[in-house]
Amino acid sequence: MNALATLQVGSVLSYLIAFVIPALDAIFPVLPSETAVIALGVATAGSTDPRIALLIACVAAGAFIGDNLCYLLGRRFGPAVQRRFFSTPKGVRAREWAERSLARFGPQLIVVCRFIPGGRTAVTLTCGLTGYPRRRFAAATAVAAVIWALYAFFIGRIGGRAFEDNPWAGLIAAFAVSIAISALIEGIRRLWARQRRRASAKAAAAARADRDRAEKPGQADQAEDRAAVLD
Repeated sequence: MNALATLQVGSVLSYLIAFVIPALDAIFPVLPSETAVIALGVATAGSTDPRIALLIACVAAGAFIGDNLCYLLGRRFGPAVQRRFFSTPKGVRAREWAERSLARFGPQLIVVCRFIPGGRTAVTLTCGLTGYPRRRFAAATAVAAVIWALYAFFIGRIGGRAFEDNPWAGLIAAFAVSIAISALIEGIRRLWARQRRRASAKAAAAARADRDRAEKPGQADQAEDRAAVLD
């Protein structure tokens, strides 16, 4: 409980955590930015101090700067970024997914990927690597940062209020809810991607069939003639 007790609205440490961890976890995904923000929400659940708005603003600013730092890294150091993040088969698939999804959904993907495990890093770096328009990227990441900051912080506050006598239980409950929401979003994304692959496969099969009929127009007529003779 002592650790959570230090994360109060008047603590400088709270503002450092709120800004630094969301800013750096885009490059170092092992940093638990969502857990840190949820912990801040739990720790300040009983407070009505107006400086809470400043705390949330620090979270959003850190997330925004982290996303745009990833963009700049991809833009300025493309080959090095490619080797570091996208050289493995898994990395190649992540970049291919990001490129396809950006072409189809654009800013909406940048917002949603904030809530997909590993999606934030893959998409923001790919935006820089592919030269995605900077203004559109900045606008989308600003919206994503605000939504994510409010979401994570208030999940923590809800957990903290539900377990006022046991803040650690509130933290665990809030964290479990955030994992469930992320898993739901990822499940929907995978289902959507599977349906799109099936639709693409069906379209490709239909196109091949049409092409075959166009290349061999007489085969169908011959088959019909043979059938008529047999009758």
